[in-house]
Amino acid sequence: MATVNFSVPEAVKRAFNEAFGDQNKSAVLTRLMRQAVEERQRAQRRVAAVEAVLKLRRRQRPVTDHEVRKTRRAGRP
Repeated sequence: MATVNFSVPEAVKRAFNEAFGDQNKSAVLTRLMRQAVEERQRAQRRVAAVEAVLKLRRRQRPVTDHEVRKTRRAGRP
């Protein structure tokens, strides 16, 4: 297991100790760090997904309102 040293403001340390004083602080910090990593990875996946959609849209030709209406009518029973 690795040891990590961080400097945090004293007020944050006090609040952390008050909130998690009865828990294993290493376990709490590990859980919080995992959540932060997962959140960052989700954000990166969202950015990649949006970029992929925008890339696809740039490759498609524009469609007129008339074409959209015509296609909608054609697909209805």
